[in-house]
Amino acid sequence: MKKTLKCYLFIALFLSFCQPLSAQSSAGASSTANIITPISISKSVDMNFGNIAVKSSAGGTVVLNPSGTRTQTGGVTLPVTSGTTSAASFTVTGEGVYTYSITLPSSSLTIANGVNSMTVSAFTSSPSSTGTLTAGSQTVKVGATLNVNAAQATGIYTSTSPFNVTVNYN
Repeated sequence: MKKTLKCYLFIALFLSFCQPLSAQSSAGASSTANIITPISISKSVDMNFGNIAVKSSAGGTVVLNPSGTRTQTGGVTLPVTSGTTSAASFTVTGEGVYTYSITLPSSSLTIANGVNSMTVSAFTSSPSSTGTLTAGSQTVKVGATLNVNAAQATGIYTSTSPFNVTVNYN
């Protein structure tokens, strides 16, 4: 019995020095967020291909570069009196020196004079696919190709709906 009692005392003494074991542990963390200026785009100038003459036997194209210069192909002539010629211009605003992506229309735009129509396609921009906001702003210029039919009727051709340029932060 003495041995049993000693054994129980030894176990009790041993257990009093043991640390309790825990199956879980936790730690805390804080959270933060930085709200930045939303990116936005606004049109400054509409696209205008200017004055164009076309031969009755052959159509062609007028390529309006983002810089505003024009070139022609096929049966299209660009008269010396060019009229108002301008690439579309947009102002992008947002946060400091952030970069952003530029998405141009991927489908053709129809312009018409009420009865006859032509298409505008192959949109290009400067900067081309990405831009960088300098002091929170940058100008994006957009050009395209005007597809002129043979014997295209005279008149002022306009689009019934605008084309869209989309910008998103990278």
